Amino acid sequence: MAINIRCRNCKTEMKLSAKKCPKCGSPIPKKGKTYKIIVRYNGRRVTRTATNLELAREIESTLKVQIAKKTFNLEQKKPAPTLNNVWKKYIPWAMENKKSWRTEKYYYQKHLEPIFGDKQLDCISPFDIEKLMLTMKKTKRAGNKKYAAATIKHQVVLLSRLYSLAENWGLYAGANPCRKVKKPKLNNKKTEFLSDQELSRLMATLETWTNKMTVSIVNFAIHTGLRRGELMKLKWSDVDLVRKTVTLRDPKGQQDQALPLSPKAVAVLQNVPKEYETEWIFYGKNGGKRTDFKGPWQRIRKAAELPDDFRFHGLRHHFASALVSSGIDLYTVQTLLTHKDASTTQRYAHLSDKALRDAVNISDDLLTPNKQAQVIKLEEKRNG
Repeated sequence: MAINIRCRNCKTEMKLSAKKCPKCGSPIPKKGKTYKIIVRYNGRRVTRTATNLELAREIESTLKVQIAKKTFNLEQKKPAPTLNNVWKKYIPWAMENKKSWRTEKYYYQKHLEPIFGDKQLDCISPFDIEKLMLTMKKTKRAGNKKYAAATIKHQVVLLSRLYSLAENWGLYAGANPCRKVKKPKLNNKKTEFLSDQELSRLMATLETWTNKMTVSIVNFAIHTGLRRGELMKLKWSDVDLVRKTVTLRDPKGQQDQALPLSPKAVAVLQNVPKEYETEWIFYGKNGGKRTDFKGPWQRIRKAAELPDDFRFHGLRHHFASALVSSGIDLYTVQTLLTHKDASTTQRYAHLSDKALRDAVNISDDLLTPNKQAQVIKLEEKRNG
């Protein structure tokens, strides 16, 4: 018998003493761990899961007693739960462990519950899921728009997650039909950046904009590349104006991270409006935490004559694009953007052609007949 920890990201099992996942390198959180109890009985592997170590040890102890008394029934099967049964257990867990739980709740109630909610897990087939995807693909929403491939894929991902957690929690031991379904292919890695003219119009608009809080938020986004959610939850306690750093709390599932601030970003913080005694830097109504910036951004975007589809998130892309285009390496950009996966930063790789151009220019010298001339010219270029 054994008790292991399960990695949230790649589902790898590891020892209780592990500090990070040996497979993907993710740090093991102090809270919200999933413990897996493993039993070998009559040559077969049986698993149970628990959400805290104390419960895991109780389950392990109970299994030991049952095996010793020969009362453990490996073949005993319980009726498969309905998807609604699993959802009722899932949503409290998601509210504690997932930032996207509100979106998942909307998806479940809108798309999954009406079709699969009352069905037992072993009664949902790959064909049923394919039918759901086809129906969504043909359905038109408000404004005569079709569901995006990403939205359709999210339904399958959520359904698959419910099956996986039902298995982990010992609620279900059958097959996951989502594994036999081909998810829609996505090509939605949109990389936005502003032209020099567009950036000039935006900065000119900000200079004359009357709402100074809106100006501060947009300027800080331009000079830091922070996500909208990260901006909204920044507190004054997260900023050190002497050392010129800002600490991001739990940036998209990672550990707290301190990042340097540029002089212009520091200037934004020094001039941000302070109408209320509040802990929030970019506060909302009556000094409370701001939760949305859609309206102010739409007005700024329109006044600056930016493209209608240029999102506030595009400022983050512009920040990264500007750095990469100026020769900043992708690892540095990945750190500044707090990307957990390097592949996310790779979308900007096509902008990083400075090193390639330098190499091509040097190759002209390397391919000349006089080898000594090559070396001399190469050294001259390297030494400026």
